[in-house]
Order: sequence, then structure tokens, then C-alpha cells
Amino acid sequence: MKKYIPVLKNTKLFAGVGEEELALMLGCLQARLCTYKKGEYVFKQGERLGNITVLTEGKLHIQSDDYWGNRSIINVVNVGEMFGEAYAAPDSGDILNDVVAVEDSAVIFFDVKKILTVCSSACKFHSTVVQNLFFAISEKNRNLVRKLGLMAKRTTREKLISYLSEEAKKNNNGTFDIPFNRQQLADFLSVDRSAMSNELCKMRDEGLLVFKKNKFTLL
Repeated sequence: MKKYIPVLKNTKLFAGVGEEELALMLGCLQARLCTYKKGEYVFKQGERLGNITVLTEGKLHIQSDDYWGNRSIINVVNVGEMFGEAYAAPDSGDILNDVVAVEDSAVIFFDVKKILTVCSSACKFHSTVVQNLFFAISEKNRNLVRKLGLMAKRTTREKLISYLSEEAKKNNNGTFDIPFNRQQLADFLSVDRSAMSNELCKMRDEGLLVFKKNKFTLL
């Protein structure tokens, strides 16, 4: 677990905590490391979740499959990002989606009760972590509002334009890579893959953009 301390130090959850202090806090917070192969489930819909987790290696998808097997990708978890905080409250209920490793991944679990309760040794940086957790949850809520705005678009083209515009703004560049292949992008936007691919080709022919695999340039 020690090899992931530099990764943890750069996360929003442990912002402002030095590596030495962080190494001491891992025991206080009862941190445990789990690894997952590509395709393995970190969590399955219906499970109870009493931990806040941080991805320290790989990539995860938060996704949901309906009765007929149609998949929606709710979110992507990249290295250094936290997930599971939405279920931190005792009455949060079962997890609503699956969390799946799309690459070989390493996840560190933290007992949420240990984070929210200052330990007997009164770690100097414990209050900082609690504050960081609040700020991180606030940012997640803002991102959720953005996703809801995207899903409110009526047509495939409107969803594509909204998503690609946000990615360009986030990267501060008209040329950028997206974290999805075509099927994953269709699942994320909740549209038919063939219809989406046709729309992308139309937008390219109209001079709105160019693309190759997951690299896009908005014109």
C-alpha cells in the first residue's frame, strides 16, 4: 500500500496532508487495498457499502444494465478519484449501480466511520480530511448536475455537441481524447451506437469536427 501514498497525497480527499502524515493516517482510517482484474466487479448493484474508496491504479466504470441487458455508463472513475461517498450515510440503502474494472485496477477502502470520527490520538490532519470530503462531495454534486443537463438533451446530436463541448472546455483545447470507445460513449449518452456513429459522420461531413478513434477536434 505504501507505493500508492504519492497517489493518495494528490487526491482531493487528502489534499494538504503530507506523505509522512498520510502514512500514519492509513492505520488510523483502517485502510485496506484490493486489486481487480479487467472485467471484475468492485461492487454489484444491491450490495451495502460502508466504505469510501479511492482508485489508485487502473480505471472503473459505474454502470447499470436493465432487464434486457442494455447498458448505461453513469460515470468513469479515474486514478485518484473517490467513489462510494454517496452511500456513506447509514440509511443510504443498497448501491444502485455496478462498479466494474475496465482495466486492471487497485482500490483502497477507508472505513467511513473512521473518517468522520476523530480518533483518540487526534491526528493533526484528520479534520482536514473531513473538510476535504465535504468539498469533494460538493464537486461530485456539480458534476451530477452537468450529467443531468446532458441527459436532458432530446436528440443524439444535441447530446454529442453538449458532451464534446464540455470535454473541450475541460481540456482547454479544441483537440482532446475522450475516455470511451464508441460503444462506451453510446452507453454513456444513452443512445443507439449506430445512430450515434451516423451522426458523428454527418457532423464531420458538415465540417463541425474531425475524429479518429477517441481523439476529437472541434472545428
